[in-house]
Amino acid sequence: MAYASALLRDPAQTYRQIDLAGRTANADGPALVQLLYEELCQALRVAGWAAENRKFAVKSERVTRATAILFALEAGLDFDKGGDISVTLSRLYAGARKQVIEASLGHDGTPFREVADTLSEIAEAWRTARAA
Repeated sequence: MAYASALLRDPAQTYRQIDLAGRTANADGPALVQLLYEELCQALRVAGWAAENRKFAVKSERVTRATAILFALEAGLDFDKGGDISVTLSRLYAGARKQVIEASLGHDGTPFREVADTLSEIAEAWRTARAA
């Protein structure tokens, strides 16, 4: 019933939540990381669009989502097994959070897209490694 009431408020968001719930239901750890990267990059690109179009509520929601995902990705790092790679990713995520928060103060979408582009490269490497 929660989906029905949410559907009336924002149908696109409701369908997106249903899609995400379906994709995460049977996903293993690596697949969940891949989904986080996809959601993160999408949130950043939408935040960039929202910043340029002065859609402040959308920008705020997407910045919050992107920041939460960056925290989740960092929290999932295994520093014992990952060694230097985990340390590097931790620094990358912290730097990305800083950039996103700083960008959220303005109306320029470029910083959001730059962070999304950088993280998209990592997402693509992750996707390639999973496929191998």
